[in-house]
Amino acid sequence: MPDILIERKHTLGIASAREVARQWIQQVEQDYGLECTYTEGKDRDLAQFSRAGIDGTVEVTAHTFKLEATLGFLFTSFSQQIEQKISRNLDALLEAPKGGTRFA
Repeated sequence: MPDILIERKHTLGIASAREVARQWIQQVEQDYGLECTYTEGKDRDLAQFSRAGIDGTVEVTAHTFKLEATLGFLFTSFSQQIEQKISRNLDALLEAPKGGTRFA
C-alpha cells in the first residue's frame, strides 16, 4: 500500500495530459533530484520516479492522473507535507492554461 496516493480527474485528453505529466516530471527532477522514466502507451502512460527514500509511479490517461509513492523510513514522518506539496504542484499544472479542470 502506498504512503501517498493522489488522484485527479481532468478533461485534457491524452496528448495534453502527457504535456502536463512531462512538466511535472521536469519539476520534481530539478526540485527533488528524482530520477524519472516515462513510458508512453496507447491509452495509458506510466512515469516512474525514485531516489533514496522515495519510489513511485504516475499513471496518466486521457481522463486521470494517479500518483502512488512509497516513502522510506526517514520520510514517513513527513508524508503529509510531501503529499500536500505534490498535490499543489500537480493542481497548479492542471489549472494552468491548457491544463484543464480539476474534479477531484
